[in-house]
Amino acid sequence: MNSTIIAFLAFGACFGLATGSYQHIFSEGPSRPGEPGNRLLWVLICTFLWPLMVLTGMLSMWKLRARAKAAAAAQRR
Repeated sequence: MNSTIIAFLAFGACFGLATGSYQHIFSEGPSRPGEPGNRLLWVLICTFLWPLMVLTGMLSMWKLRARAKAAAAAQRR
């Protein structure tokens, strides 16, 4: 049981470190991602909430791709 919890938290921390510069995709965080306190807060949030962040990121990516396709179709007309 403890190893499952540790694995969950470790994966969340790695996810937070990997996605720290892409906070805007998750509709979270400041517009200036370079500040050290912001990165630490992002890692702490992702450590515990990474499944929700994955779903939020997938939704945001889907919306961004849909907008890009609509803009490309509008330019072709």
